[in-house]
Amino acid sequence: MKIGIVCYPTFGGSGVVATELGLELSKRGHEIHFITYSQPVRLELLSKNVHFHEVHVPEYPLFLYQPYELALSSKLVDMVKLHDIELLHVHYAIPHAYAAYMAQQMLKEEGIRVPIVTTLHGTDITLVGSHPFYKPAVTFSINKSDAVTSVSDSLKQDTLRLFNIKKNIHVVPNFIDLEKHSHDFTDCQRGMMANEDERIITHISNFRDVKRIPDVVKVFYNIQKELPAKLMMVGEGPEKEAAERLAEDLGIAERVVFLGNSNEIDRILCFSDLFLLPSQTESFGLAALEAMASGVPVISTNTGGLPEVNEDGYSGYLSDVNAIKDMSANAVKILSDKTTLDKFKANAKAQSQKFDLHTIVPMYENIYEETLKKFMVH
Repeated sequence: MKIGIVCYPTFGGSGVVATELGLELSKRGHEIHFITYSQPVRLELLSKNVHFHEVHVPEYPLFLYQPYELALSSKLVDMVKLHDIELLHVHYAIPHAYAAYMAQQMLKEEGIRVPIVTTLHGTDITLVGSHPFYKPAVTFSINKSDAVTSVSDSLKQDTLRLFNIKKNIHVVPNFIDLEKHSHDFTDCQRGMMANEDERIITHISNFRDVKRIPDVVKVFYNIQKELPAKLMMVGEGPEKEAAERLAEDLGIAERVVFLGNSNEIDRILCFSDLFLLPSQTESFGLAALEAMASGVPVISTNTGGLPEVNEDGYSGYLSDVNAIKDMSANAVKILSDKTTLDKFKANAKAQSQKFDLHTIVPMYENIYEETLKKFMVH
């Protein structure tokens, strides 16, 4: 199959998932064409089955904001014609499904038919989509897609609640390449980060408001009162400075390490004992899944798609948003003795197996095949 993939080429979850999906599909014999404004961050090498086409947005002084949707839809038309692309898989309703629909209509005028599969990732629905300015466009884009998927059942329900959707939405969860998380290094060099008797707690995110970064620091403050521990804060974002100040105010600055963005996530997770994710909302919780795949139990909120990823009392614990005391108590419960910690670590790894890419990617392939079949009949 020749598949065009449209995504945001950034560190965010949707871009990572779209890129990993394309790479795995290419290994399964499909020809993949990434069409976006820069090379996706996880797209290390192009092969005979993986191609990247850059969308250029020409600068016109006439426009206050350069029209990316226009450039993208034109590029999609050109690439479909040039490479005989059979199906477009777009990640995010706005602007990608919107641009794909325009491309589909232009191609139709020339007698070329290409179906669109749209994957909803979260902020396109909860943040952008529910804004009154964009609601009609999002509703239209989803309803005009030939197949629609969402990364969690929670996000599917949000979409059906917020929009007048006439399409069936397939839930296809995010996935992980478990082979990448089976550490080939025997020594994580844990001693560089903490003493032998200290537990290592980790948080990884983009440090936005929705991640409730102060809650991470507060939960850790309670943990370190009960047992020796260190906190690794990985990532950059608007809430980082306030978190550094809070750690100082609470007198725990020397126990909290801010590592910034890192390319060594697997090594950091290798020496971690617990992962904290007290988010206001998560459409799925890919960071939690990556932690679990490395055998790190998760303390998270019970919001959005997180309960579908983190099983309460098994791979970690779930608490209400802002339930600092509850999260702290659950963390101490896991960390206080080695037997309990080892059990939770093994359970976290076992839970992550459900989201192995070899299980999930065939679900997308089935949707492509069904969509092409139906599309050709009509």
